Amino acid sequence: MKKVLDHGYISYINHWGSDESIIIGARMSTGKGFIGWGTTENPGDEKLLKYLWKNRHTSPFEQCGVSFEVQAPLMVFREWHRHRTQSYNEFSARYAQMPNLHYIPLLSRIKKQSETNKQATGNEELPQEVIVEFLNRLEKEQQMIYNNYQWALDQGIAKEVARINTPVSRYSRMVVSANLLNWLRFLGLRLAPNAQWEIRQYAEAIKLEMEKYFPRTLELFKEQPI
Repeated sequence: MKKVLDHGYISYINHWGSDESIIIGARMSTGKGFIGWGTTENPGDEKLLKYLWKNRHTSPFEQCGVSFEVQAPLMVFREWHRHRTQSYNEFSARYAQMPNLHYIPLLSRIKKQSETNKQATGNEELPQEVIVEFLNRLEKEQQMIYNNYQWALDQGIAKEVARINTPVSRYSRMVVSANLLNWLRFLGLRLAPNAQWEIRQYAEAIKLEMEKYFPRTLELFKEQPI
């Protein structure tokens, strides 16, 4: 398990296939299969792997994949779920009580709105007293909303109604699966400098985890992002 943000994490569940699976898929048309990785002096199938990636012959990269459990603020999931080629099963507040976990940003995360990008944070600093006051208000409001939610549950109000005022700072959990190609497309977008900072932290954790299972492909991705 890798910790992300203040209460978030990604946890490996399983993976299928390997770098070899990509070669096997690519060579299915010739029936040769995986021959073997070579050396620096005498490259073997890494030459084919590099050719496939460089020339965007992408279908063989769909022959393997990974599943993770993720805990993240709802604001992160709203962006994450735009990747419709992934498969999701998320915690449901209709069935179970939501945890009293909320995202509180670091002081360094609180800056002025960008003047050139309507959806991004700028680089201009704010007065320290404004940052501290904002975080204090945020924490108090989050706790007040959760207290009201708990009160509603205690009165017997249905969970699906009691949750109405849930803020996007509230943490949720999901299982997410995708083939390797679509994970790399996710990383290509969410590791970019203009991606929201919070989802970049999850993308970085996923990249580090995937390097364990597909090291040769991830090395090619780092050299030439998709």
